[in-house]
Order: sequence, then C-alpha cells, then structure tokens
Amino acid sequence: MLRLRMPDHARLPLASAILLASSVAVAQPALEEVIVTAEKRSESLQDTPISIAALDAEALEKFGITDMVDLQGKVPNLQITPHPNSMSTPRIFIRGVGNFDDQITQDPSVAVYMDGVYVARNQGMGIEVAELERIEVLRGPQGALYGRNATGGAINFVTRAPELDEWRFSQSVTSGDRDLFTSRTMINIPLGETTALRLSYLTTEQDGFIRNAGSGEEYFGSEDREALRADFLWRPNDELEFRYGYDRSKIDDSPYYLAYQTADTPLERPDASNPAVNDLLPHDIDIDGHQATVTWTPTDHVTLKSITAFRQMDSFLYQDYLSGRFGPVASLITRDTLDQEQWSQEFQVLGNALDQKLDYVAGIYYFREDGNWSNRNSLPAFGQATGDDAEVENRAFALYAQATWTPDLVDNRLHATLGGRWSRDQRQAELSKFALVAGDVVPLGTGDGDKTFTNFSPSFTLAYDLGDTSNVYAKVGSGYKTGGFNVRPSTIERFEEGFDEETLLSWELGVKSELWSNRLRVNAAAFYADYDDIQVNASSDINDPTRADILNAGEGTIQGLELDVTAALHQRLTLALSYGYLDAGYDEIIDALGNDVTDNYAFINAPQHSVLADLDWDIAELPIGELRFNLNYNWQDEKAITTSTVNGLYTTEAYGLLNARLTLAEIPGLAAGSLRIAAWGRNLDDKTYAFINAPLFGGFRAYGEPRTWGIDITWDY
Repeated sequence: MLRLRMPDHARLPLASAILLASSVAVAQPALEEVIVTAEKRSESLQDTPISIAALDAEALEKFGITDMVDLQGKVPNLQITPHPNSMSTPRIFIRGVGNFDDQITQDPSVAVYMDGVYVARNQGMGIEVAELERIEVLRGPQGALYGRNATGGAINFVTRAPELDEWRFSQSVTSGDRDLFTSRTMINIPLGETTALRLSYLTTEQDGFIRNAGSGEEYFGSEDREALRADFLWRPNDELEFRYGYDRSKIDDSPYYLAYQTADTPLERPDASNPAVNDLLPHDIDIDGHQATVTWTPTDHVTLKSITAFRQMDSFLYQDYLSGRFGPVASLITRDTLDQEQWSQEFQVLGNALDQKLDYVAGIYYFREDGNWSNRNSLPAFGQATGDDAEVENRAFALYAQATWTPDLVDNRLHATLGGRWSRDQRQAELSKFALVAGDVVPLGTGDGDKTFTNFSPSFTLAYDLGDTSNVYAKVGSGYKTGGFNVRPSTIERFEEGFDEETLLSWELGVKSELWSNRLRVNAAAFYADYDDIQVNASSDINDPTRADILNAGEGTIQGLELDVTAALHQRLTLALSYGYLDAGYDEIIDALGNDVTDNYAFINAPQHSVLADLDWDIAELPIGELRFNLNYNWQDEKAITTSTVNGLYTTEAYGLLNARLTLAEIPGLAAGSLRIAAWGRNLDDKTYAFINAPLFGGFRAYGEPRTWGIDITWDY
C-alpha cells in the first residue's frame, strides 16, 4: 500500500512554510516500487512477467487479513472459502482451478508456500501470528518453479526476518463485536552484532453469529485460537546467513452452522440453530512447524540456498449437518481425525552469467508426507453409521531450472525465459471401510493402493521493454496435479483404482506499465487454458451422501483477464481498482459407464466477474496525530458451488461487501514509541450472503459474516 504525505507546515515558521510551498506546488506524487520473490529471486513486480497481486504489511492491516480465508474478495479471480467441515480449512481456487475436498489422499490445485516451504495441508499454517512482510498471489499455472499442485497458481506468504541492529516491541489489542478480543505481541531482540531473535504470541476469541439453540457449544462459528512463533537469524558475514523459524498453533473453533434451505429459498441468515442440535463439539487442531534456511553467496554472481522444513498436525473436526431436517435429530454427524506430518528438503542455486545477460535458478526438491485418517459418519435420521480408516504415504522428487536471457538486441529490451520441472510422485494408501451396527463393527472391506506419476512441466516467456517503465510479455506455461486415491469411494474397488493426474496448459498475454510520471500503474493479463483429465467428484450413491467417486472424466477450457490499476491522484489520495473476468466451462465429461454427461456439470467457485475498489486518503496531520481513512468495496458475480446438476446445481448469489477503516497514527505525547488507534467495520451495509450452497439432504447453506466492527490499538517501539 502506498502512503504519501505533505510536509508538516504546521510546525514551521511562516517564512519557511512559504518557501516550501513553492516546491510543494511542483512536487508530484509517485507510486512506490513493489518487490516480490515470485520467481525465487527479489525483483520488481513490474519486471516479473506473471499476473501477480502483492499485498504488503500495511495492506494486510487495512484489509484485516489475519488468515488465509480473509484473502477472499481481495484479489480478483482468487476464491477462498472454508470447508463446511472446518472453518480453518480453506478451499482455494484461482482462475476456476481448485480442490473442493480436503482429503489427505487428494492434493490441492493451488500451491501454498510459507517462506519458500510448500505446505501440503492448509489448516492453520501459523500465519495468524507471523509478522508478514507480504503475500503474493500468482495467478495461472506455475509448474516450472512451484511444481506439482500449482495448476491454478501459487500463494506465497513471506514473513519478516529478525533485525540485527535494533530492539523492537509491538503490542496490539483488538476489541469488537461479538466479544471479539485479540492480543498480538512481538519483540525483536538483537543478540550481538551477528544474531537476532524475534518472538511473537497471539491469542484471539470471538463468538459466532448463529446461536446454538441445542446443547454443547454456545455458538456456531466461534473462533478460539492461540499461536506462537520464534525466528532466529545468524549472519556472521555478508556471504552467509542462517535463519530458523518455529511456529505452533492451537485451534479450538466451533463448526459453522449449515442451515436447511433449498436453492429456491430466499437468503435469510438465521439467528439461531435448530433446537435438535445435540452436544455440539468444537474442533481440536494442533499444528507446529520447523524451518531452517541457509543462504550462501560466495560471489556476486552465485547464491546457494538450502531450505529444510518439518511440519506436523493433529486434527479433530466435528460437524453437525442439518439437525432437525428429518425430525428431532441430526441428518449427518461427521467426526474426522487426522495425524499428519511432512518433511521437505530443497537445494537452490541462483545467479547470473555472461556479463549479467543470463539470470538463472535451478533446484532439487524432495518431499515426504505420512498420515493416518479416521472418519466416523452417523446418520441418526436414518439409523445408519459408517466408518473409514486410512493410512497414507506420499513421496515427491523434482528437478527444476529456469533461465532468462537478455541478448544484445534492440537495446537489451528483449528477454526470453525458458523453464521446466521434472516431477516424480509416489502415492500409497490403505483403506478400511466398516459399518457400526448396535455398537458392533461390521467390516465392509479393505484395500491397498500404490501409484507412481511422472511429469515434465515446461514454460516459455518472451518479454519486451516498451520503455523504462512499461513492458509486454507472452507466456506459455503448464501445470500438473498428481493423482491419488479417494478415501470416500462407493466401493473398495474404486478406491484401489485411484485416479490419475490432471494437467493444464495456459497461454497468457500481459502488459505492465507505469505512466503519468509514475503516478499511474496499469497491469493487465489475458489468458486461455486447456484443462485435461480433470479430477471430477461424482456422487455415486444417492442413499449415502458421504460417498463420491473421483474420476479423470473432464476436459475444460478457461479464459479470462485480470486488470490492476493504481493511481496516486494526489499527495494524500490513492485509488486502486482491480477487475477479474472468467469464462470457465467443461468441454467434455465422460462418466464411469462411458456416457457423455457434460451438460450435468459446471465449474465451481468461478464467478464471471469480480471487482475490488480501494481508496486510501491521508486526511490531515492534526495536533493529536495523523488521520487516515481507507474505504474498500469488493463485489463478485454469482457462482456455482456444486459441480453436478443431476441433484440440482446450486449457486451463490452475486454480492458486494463494503468495508472501512479510520486510523489515528503517530499520536504525540508518548515517552517512547508510536501509538495508533483504528476503528474499522466490515460488511457495513449488513449484506446477507452465502458462501456454501449445496443440495445435500435437499439443500443447505453456510452464511457469511454479518456487519462487524472493532477497534485496534497498536503500540510500536
């Protein structure tokens, strides 16, 4: 986010103010350069030939982004909604490509990275407590540099490293609607001239907005989270750097409320649940992670990097589906338990050669994931209960490289980039299915699966500098998502068959420009993609909604565009507008019996239009501090929320959310440090909207947050 301020005339003598006025009259506002690491190296966003959105620390604060789901609506053509089983498990879609389920045996389609480490499971991640430097959203397939499971794109979370030369302390407290309370504490401690330590702690609680009229947890959708993080930095000289990070999160949120409402029912957000809810349980999720990064720069032209990481998660998820739909009982109760751990090692070499005409990056990557998953489904309304136990082992190995050559042609304005990644993935899984009859376990079968996949994902980009501040590019890129196994199949045979990989090939044309003496930034990209062997979830048993088969049944076409415009209209006023257009459809879907069922399916989480408008206004420098105002509005078109039209295609209606933040910063009178106070409101016009709309048991909806307000108080020293 850009912040531009006029000189402080109020503190100057009149004669000095008059002299400065003449220079201010001709001074022009200018947009600040945005630095990203989307291609594994630090470079200007304007020089990176990718459709990318970057949110820095100030933007994250003004938008109130504290976890992954909060990114919803902030980046056009990016859709993030919670899974109905867990509000802490985001389902991420970019340009209509994503994964609707949360099985450990089926990977997501958008790669999520934390300081360069791939995070296989999106729950928690520890970003709530981290001091984020920025978030980068890379739209479109990123197979060459980000590997498997980046067919839709990638999201990079970049944390701020400890600082060697200064003590820093920050304490922020938030209080607000529905008993919201958040406390975030950070301290940066220099440990001599070459080492530093940063410690962070977070606790947050907020009641849900739908009261539980039954027993158990008092509210649906309450938040109860605690997290800590430690970062250690050792930099003995200019050539060598070692950084270690540890994060731990505890999540005890209560489930979302899933209201029984059909597709034809008007949107009416309930205040309370059905009284039939019985003993509602909270989630219980524990996550911790370790990361060690060693960076060695032996010369000005070569950097070697090692990234080692280990993460583990213990998770219990509970959901009550539609209590009271079929009498004074729940329609479906799910209990999911997961123990998961992942380990990864990556070696990178980055540098330049040929008198800096050639920039390159290459790497070796290894990943291992192990997990045990247990699911218990009870259908009280039908007197049924089933269970599944699964054990999984996932292994991945990859080699990748990318190089950009700038030949001595047309004044060094032409840049050609060639990249590629070879991947090998091995997936192993065991599944046991059983029924629970009068408290007894009745085996329904066991199965074993073992599949190996290999893939080569190339990319090629041609960029041309129109001038010092404008360039155009054309890119052809591919992405690959590994196959796997389905732990909710209709039969054991279906489980053992598994499903194969899916691929996406994309063509993109883009322009990046800074105009009007760097007061106007216009970035645009148009794209077209062929999506093949799409992993389609197909409902396989109308009498058991917990079962669905995954088939490589689909072929699709995706096309659209993204436009990001930022203008410094005045020294104190900045306006940004982002727009996304998406046209995604299936060309062919063949079911397990060989039937063409294309007309029965639609892309989900792919609204045709999405818009974000954002205004920053530095109102005035007052005797009591600097007064700043932010107003933002995000709107999205209606979108399909279920793939199959056989049992009724459900859509969420178009909606827009208006948010505002008023900040008083640099408050004087403190003995040390700086103080700022901000009042904020989200969904100011109290728009009723649904982010889930599904035909299960006749239909249910999950509603978005109503009007919410709060006050932030932050002291930095």
